Amino acid sequence: MKKTVIAAIVAIFLIAFVPLFVLKDAEFGGSDDAGSVVVEEVDSSYEPWATPVFEQLFGGELPGEVESLLFCIQTGIGVGIIAFIMGRFVERKKWMKDQ
Repeated sequence: MKKTVIAAIVAIFLIAFVPLFVLKDAEFGGSDDAGSVVVEEVDSSYEPWATPVFEQLFGGELPGEVESLLFCIQTGIGVGIIAFIMGRFVERKKWMKDQ
């Protein structure tokens, strides 16, 4: 069991880091960038019908670090909610065994 876990961790690290070293000059873009490129290719006259809320509030695009921070906060809140719900299920299971 322990060897399997270690092998899985090594495989995860290889999958994550090998492309960074093998493809030195590659551009790793997100799905938002890829989607906007495809929309531009299909219809070059397309005008977005909505703008991001924070861009309207601050009058410009947010720096990448702030966007990453907001994404991490959102992820942390989601993980906290999921962990809380899973913990409640485990507690309920323990209570059912006791009764």
